[in-house]
Amino acid sequence: MSTVERQNEPLELLQGTLDVLILRSLRLGPNHAYGISQLLRTQSGDEFTIENGTLYPALQRLLQREWIEAEWKTSPKARRARYYRLTPSGRKQLLEATSKWNRFVQAMSRILAPEA
Repeated sequence: MSTVERQNEPLELLQGTLDVLILRSLRLGPNHAYGISQLLRTQSGDEFTIENGTLYPALQRLLQREWIEAEWKTSPKARRARYYRLTPSGRKQLLEATSKWNRFVQAMSRILAPEA
């Protein structure tokens, strides 16, 4: 398979990435699971497609860690949906994780940069 063909495939998330992405999406305000997945897909330029089988366990994990809270509300389409929002400890975790990811990206960029 050529590189061009592979570029059309969605990217796979690295382990631990989804939690950070969910927290980051909720920094914008409360959202339901479908809204979170669509936001991540859109903001990634369609590179990240989050399947329900991946998203819901991550949301449960974040609820157990008390980084997010949830409540049932009516969606704009008049459907009952569980809305998630960031907690103060979730905001703190997002700051820590963002710092680590920025360091990771910088280190990878140094390694992968073309030689001068």
